Amino acid sequence: MPGPSCLCAAAAAPLHPGKRRRAAGFTLIELMVVLVIIGVLAALIVPNVLDRADDARSTAARTDITNIMQALKLYRLDNQRYPTAEQGLQALVAKPTAGPIPNHWRPYLEKLPNDPWGRPYQYLNPGIRGEVDVMSFGADGQPGGEGKDADIGSWQ
Repeated sequence: MPGPSCLCAAAAAPLHPGKRRRAAGFTLIELMVVLVIIGVLAALIVPNVLDRADDARSTAARTDITNIMQALKLYRLDNQRYPTAEQGLQALVAKPTAGPIPNHWRPYLEKLPNDPWGRPYQYLNPGIRGEVDVMSFGADGQPGGEGKDADIGSWQ
């Protein structure tokens, strides 16, 4: 029976004495396959992620509009009327100087937010769909539209 030194020598000997050992690394084909797989995954995932940003903006606009409507209802409770169209939503932040001047005014909002696209919210008194309407024109900033360009309002 051979001793332990014989096993070590056998393990160190190359399996195929006449062939050179191939350098470790990836072939061009292997790299191309990986890049194609990454491209397919990106094509499937990126549109879903981009749609999430639009959904988040719409949700933020709905939340802002709900808060503005709550402030308008408090204004109405204190002053027996909503701000006029001329006074606008600014009447929730600063006491109106144009008539009718509210008798029991107080600050209803700390500051007036812009919609998620950076434009001021629209205020209509009298409203088209309610006694008053607060709305954002969506991503395009124009009335109407569909998808991310759709109007978001207090009637929804």
